[in-house]
Amino acid sequence: MTARVAAIAAARRVTAYLRTETGTDPATGKPTLRWWFDQAALDAETATDGWYAMLTNLPATVAAAEILRRYKGQEVVERRYSTIKGPLAVAPMFLKNNRRIAALITVICLALLIFCLIERQLRLAIAPQTTLDGLYVGRPAKPTGRLVFEALARLRLIPATGGQPPGIPRPSPLQTRLLDLLGVDPTKPR
Repeated sequence: MTARVAAIAAARRVTAYLRTETGTDPATGKPTLRWWFDQAALDAETATDGWYAMLTNLPATVAAAEILRRYKGQEVVERRYSTIKGPLAVAPMFLKNNRRIAALITVICLALLIFCLIERQLRLAIAPQTTLDGLYVGRPAKPTGRLVFEALARLRLIPATGGQPPGIPRPSPLQTRLLDLLGVDPTKPR
């Protein structure tokens, strides 16, 4: 019976908290089982809920709050990696020498920088609001580089010819708002 109780406790992941006593009833000779949860173990576990250990190579002078802030900020970096793999559509390719590899990485990083700067400029321009109306399928959404480029994808640029300056013909209201927030005059593209 002890082995069976241990197997059940392990399967249910309560081994650290479950206490049992097995025995035999002296009157009937039948096996007995008494069980209870160890309240001290439960209290110790409850006290650590929401806590986790972090190992860092930062100096000991850095405050715990700063370490946690940096840790929580890692998702921003990870999101940028997903941008390189997604909207920037970086596909695997074979390059013959290191100069070409360095050039490709430079171009990708510049594209990512522009992508991020456009996102940042829009978020600063709409502050203190955090969403922009009509950005995601006609609904408000937090401006991301991907959503901005999708909204501006159908813009056309008519190149300068003769005495005519270049121009952007009839942008939609959303496109007009985005261009305005980004500081781009559709009548005078640069």
